[in-house]
Amino acid sequence: MKQALAALTRLANGIAVSANAVGTLVVLALVMVVNYDMAARNLFNAPFNGAVEVVQFSMVLIVFLQLPDVVRVNRLTRSDGFLVVVGGRYPALGRWMRKILNLVSAIFMMLVAIAIFPEFLKMWETNDFFGVPGVFTAPWWPVKLTIFASAVLAALIFALKVIGTSPDEVQHTPSQEDAV
Repeated sequence: MKQALAALTRLANGIAVSANAVGTLVVLALVMVVNYDMAARNLFNAPFNGAVEVVQFSMVLIVFLQLPDVVRVNRLTRSDGFLVVVGGRYPALGRWMRKILNLVSAIFMMLVAIAIFPEFLKMWETNDFFGVPGVFTAPWWPVKLTIFASAVLAALIFALKVIGTSPDEVQHTPSQEDAV
């Protein structure tokens, strides 16, 4: 059972890291779009039609593509000063409090996934688009799918932390890179 959970943790972590990398590529693409828009607007008086829509679309993608990896490495923005103090004085209590917070977080992320899934299905079926018709339009469903998948993956990572297979608890096998 422990090996299966460790394998699931490695898989979830690998997907989270990959999604983070895709999110980083979206950031780079967004930088190129904004720079192109600025140059075209200022030099040729020909702005990139749809720049605002691309920025809006990209911002949601970036946040939700990178969220599971942020959860994985414990960099989610939160105030944990109280946990640090309690964990320093009472380590067992601190661990249980972190498990409870991770459980609540997993439940919250599953609620997000449950709430967004019907929206994804609706956008998929209706081919609903955002933007200005005739200028720039894009489908909504990729954004909704990204939010859903991110919420499910983040919930899984939080749940794995609750049952004790967080990345720092999975045994790290030294590699040749570590030896260098």
